[in-house]
Amino acid sequence: MVHALGMIETNCIAKGIEAADTMLKAADVSLLSAQTACAGKYVVLVSGDVAAVKSSVESGAATAEETLVDSMVIPNIDAQVLKAVSACSAPQNFESLGIIETFSLVSALLCADAAVKAADIELIEIRLGRGLGGKSFITLTGDVAATRHAVESAKTDEAVKGMITRTVVIPSPHPDIKKAVY
Repeated sequence: MVHALGMIETNCIAKGIEAADTMLKAADVSLLSAQTACAGKYVVLVSGDVAAVKSSVESGAATAEETLVDSMVIPNIDAQVLKAVSACSAPQNFESLGIIETFSLVSALLCADAAVKAADIELIEIRLGRGLGGKSFITLTGDVAATRHAVESAKTDEAVKGMITRTVVIPSPHPDIKKAVY
């Protein structure tokens, strides 16, 4: 059972890989992803109990040194965030489509967690910086009011101030748009 999600984002692939190794050796965590992202970044996501994830992220951040772009730990992570970051979700309800675009990978995960905890919505996908020039985006769905509330909650979360590029809520998206987003 995952209790926390941790992530580091570096602007150097070599230091990112070294930091990933350090993170896995520092604590009993599971590696969810270690990969390149646009603009020469490297991102590492780990999960586990809160204390282990905190220790792992702190170790990775120290190893990353000046190449560290950002890091975060989300305790009590919602299971939907883990599915959406792996693009493994298939929503049942698709009354509206919410899109949150961010400048950083870390802020996308923080927004997704805030959105899913704020309203009864389903995360569709969290796309982390691959082929996006270092940006990220989240797609989510639910009834229109819940989708609007989730997007607004993510947008006003203190942890992501200044990192949101744009948000959109589309009521009753066209069926072809539904197919395009999952």
